[in-house]
Parts: sequence; C-alpha cells; structure tokens
Amino acid sequence: MEKVLLIGIGGFLGSVARYLISGYIQDRTGEIFPFGTLAVNVIGCFVIGGLSELAEARAFLSPETRALVVVGVLGGFTTFSTFGNETVNLLRDGEWAFAVMNLLTHAVLAIGAVWVGRATAHAVWR
Repeated sequence: MEKVLLIGIGGFLGSVARYLISGYIQDRTGEIFPFGTLAVNVIGCFVIGGLSELAEARAFLSPETRALVVVGVLGGFTTFSTFGNETVNLLRDGEWAFAVMNLLTHAVLAIGAVWVGRATAHAVWR
C-alpha cells in the first residue's frame, strides 16, 4: 500500500509540473503545433534515461524511490496519451503536415533524449 501512495503522490506532482511547463511553453510558441507536449515528453525521456542508467549502474534507486519518481512523477509528467490525442486532432483538422511533424519529432527527440540522459548519467557518475 505504501508504494501505491508514493505513486499517487508522484503522479500528482508530475501532472502539476506537466500542466505548468507545457502550458508555459505552449503559450510562448503558438497554438497549432503542440510544442508544450513535445517539451515535457522530451524532458521526461531525458530524466528517465538518466535515472535508468544510474539505477542499473549504481543501484541508485530504492524500490520506494523508483515508485515515487519513475512510476509516479515521470508517469504523471510525460504525456503520450495527450500526444496521441493531439496528433489525431491535427489529422481530424486537416493539418497533415503538423501531424506528421508531431509524430516524427516526438519519436526522434524522445528516444534521443533517453539516450542522451543515459549517456550523461554515465559520463557524470561513472
């Protein structure tokens, strides 16, 4: 039951952070392309990459900390369900180029961010 509570607390914190950060970025970049969602997904992927490297290389996270941070905070922070919905909305609205751009930039930048996060953690905390 303790892990469930930790995940819930982390999910709350991650969701609030997602709302604030994605809204801030979206307000400054325009209305059509969902840059706010892209930003939180790339940030979340970078962080999970770094934490995964540390967890594997140094046994960095206890099961409780993993539940709080990885499952809770990052689960609430990253927004792939929102990404999917926004992509479908772009398609529905006839914005095919933006839909394809959204799909490709998320895939390339998010996977790249996981790799960079892992490489950064490895370089810093060998």
